[in-house]
Amino acid sequence: MKSPAGISAMACILCGATQSAAIHRGGDSLYRTTDEMFTVVRCAGCGLARLDPQPVDVGRFYPVRYWHTPGRLEEIYRRLVIRDHVRFARRALGEGRRVLDVGCGSGLFLRVLTEKSRAPRAATSETGKKKTGRDETSVTGIDASTQAAALAWHDHGVPVAVGNLVRAPFAAASFDLICMFHLLEHLADPIDCLNAVRGLLAPGGKLVIQTPNLDCWQYRLFGKRWSGLDIPRHLYDFRLQDLRFMLHNCGFRVVRVKHFSWRDNPAGLATTIAPRLEPVARSARGDRPHVFWRWLYPVLTLASLPLALLEAFFGHGSSVMIEAATADPARGAV
Repeated sequence: MKSPAGISAMACILCGATQSAAIHRGGDSLYRTTDEMFTVVRCAGCGLARLDPQPVDVGRFYPVRYWHTPGRLEEIYRRLVIRDHVRFARRALGEGRRVLDVGCGSGLFLRVLTEKSRAPRAATSETGKKKTGRDETSVTGIDASTQAAALAWHDHGVPVAVGNLVRAPFAAASFDLICMFHLLEHLADPIDCLNAVRGLLAPGGKLVIQTPNLDCWQYRLFGKRWSGLDIPRHLYDFRLQDLRFMLHNCGFRVVRVKHFSWRDNPAGLATTIAPRLEPVARSARGDRPHVFWRWLYPVLTLASLPLALLEAFFGHGSSVMIEAATADPARGAV
């Protein structure tokens, strides 16, 4: 149903329960795009957390400068920490070649992925002699933002379609690997998206997803201040068990789980402690703090590393990365 304030309420997407309990009330503390307050609820049936009611037009909570060309130091840092994602994706890709990144943003992940794939590799010919070839990977991105697509083309030479995956102009079985980093939590209907992924994956293809993990120590310590909630842009707040259940219902089985990300976990804790210093949000807001405050955020990120590593070691990292394959009915889901 739809309320007079332009927000919609819905039953739980995982279990269909209509009963829930409010656990947090908060606003946009990161980008400050609105003074509105929002409620995070927990489903009484399965425990999935979500905004309720959910905003109909989530796009208005993304600032105009949400996507921008980073400075030289920021670009170096992004390239360094994104390699963690690249390694995870390349292992999932295996011998495949065709990659789609959904919600690709500026295209940096795909750019680094192709740079690594172009390294010469040793191969064995039919005569048994080694020969040198190049492991070329074909990459495509899709994003709802025209700004992001323009950056991907201009800054990284990555082809990007603008639009929604459910209505994307791709043929069935077009990709060997589909990646969705920090996307599902932003979607009003993540199940529709996962069903669309199944149709686009070739036989033997893999899916890689990453989301914040509500079952992390950072959330237990900081509650509604935890940056992983990102009210109001995150419509859902998943735990690993929620993701497993959803993937299983959409015809996937979990192959591998990773609880740590060099890009997200330490920086996420630094953002929780000092949200006003987060560089992307600061740039989007047009803030120009003293040089001391600009350098404080990297120091906080480094100081956050021990806790981020420790919670991940015990399976409660602030983000969770999953490799999934289409389910084999004989084996069932993991």
